[in-house]
Amino acid sequence: MNQNSIFRSTRWRLTVIYTGVISLLLIVCGIGVFEAIAHAHRVTLERELKSVAGTLHDNLESTLKQVGKLEVASQRYLPNLYLYRNSSWFLVEQSQPHIQSPIYQGGYYVRLFDPSGNPIGRAGRQPQGLPITSGESDCQLIEDSLGNRYQEISLPLSLHSPDSNSLWGYLQVGRSWQEFNDYLATVRLIVFWGTPLILLLVLVVSWWLAGIAMQPLYQSYRQIQQFTTDAAHELRTPLAALRATVESLVRMPNFSEAEARDILKVVERQNQRLSELVSDLLFLSRLDRRIYQGERSLCSLQDTIADIEEELAALALEKQVTLTTDIRVQTSVPVMGNEEQLYRMVFNLVANAINYTPAGGRVTIILDYRDNQALIKVRDTGIGIASEELNKIFERFYRVENDRSRSTGGSGLGLPIARAIAKSHQGSIEVQSELGRGSTFTIKLPVSN
Repeated sequence: MNQNSIFRSTRWRLTVIYTGVISLLLIVCGIGVFEAIAHAHRVTLERELKSVAGTLHDNLESTLKQVGKLEVASQRYLPNLYLYRNSSWFLVEQSQPHIQSPIYQGGYYVRLFDPSGNPIGRAGRQPQGLPITSGESDCQLIEDSLGNRYQEISLPLSLHSPDSNSLWGYLQVGRSWQEFNDYLATVRLIVFWGTPLILLLVLVVSWWLAGIAMQPLYQSYRQIQQFTTDAAHELRTPLAALRATVESLVRMPNFSEAEARDILKVVERQNQRLSELVSDLLFLSRLDRRIYQGERSLCSLQDTIADIEEELAALALEKQVTLTTDIRVQTSVPVMGNEEQLYRMVFNLVANAINYTPAGGRVTIILDYRDNQALIKVRDTGIGIASEELNKIFERFYRVENDRSRSTGGSGLGLPIARAIAKSHQGSIEVQSELGRGSTFTIKLPVSN
């Protein structure tokens, strides 16, 4: 299985996980929202029913004078009124106009019973097949013979007389539950069609998010691959030299002391190169894991720069490069850090600048202070760096030359070590360069007051 199929399968697994988790949350939230909407609508209808029943109850109760008998004034509040007489229902024709009642607006039905539960009359809508219930009860759901649901409330009616608190009977007010069912059916339809579309959108977004999440992993994987390749390349050269030296020594039947010394010098040189490479890699690894900070104290950057200028003067002379310093601060610039590491950081940048500056060029070390930060600039008039290479030069073993020429020496770890040291001191390194016109590396370090 190649790396692309591995990352693709991992991306699909992440997509499935993202989609599953988000879908579960959406389903749970959807059920919760649906129940909340249903509950709110149910409470609203119940409140409306109680309000209508309460208003009609007060209007009727003010007109009642005899038990089980509806007065003419009571009939005005009851549209489409039927009275129950001799086991039959009779429509009451009224001479007076009806008073506008809330039961006209919502399709309500009204039923009246005497204290014994016998029907007296009915008004409003006339649903068929409703079971007869009597007595005082809160809102309840009942079904007719066709399975249609209705919500109903029963209230006691008392005689309107100051000398009597007799029970006249019961008032029942109800309405069809069809409006509520239609509303929930519409919500279900929206959820039924909306959920697949949302899940499809979640799938697409999850695939996109999985791709974003995989990018750092893929980048790290490529960097590890590149690092392994580069490290193998760097190690192969000195190992090959050692092997060739040893093989040539084995093939020689006899050799003089001078030849033995020359061979040992080659072995020593390659061994030193390997040791430095391994030491640099170990140093970088410790800095990355922040397990190696070293002893820290106040360090004078002026002294550090002066020591580096003195040590690299011979290399600059050999390369025919002019090395100078430009100290732009009058007082000492103290930095809390490890003096050896700070020295190595600036040393790597200056040595790198000298190596990549042609004969007759100039390398300048500048020390400045700005915004409570020490600025160390290493400016050269060397070959410069192409813009597309600027983001890669701090990668381990990376070299600007594609042929990885050894003419400049080093192993390609100088800049990564410098950046790691700056980062461990809460600082940073920036670079500005133009191909053929030189480069400027700027180190920024916080100053200790």
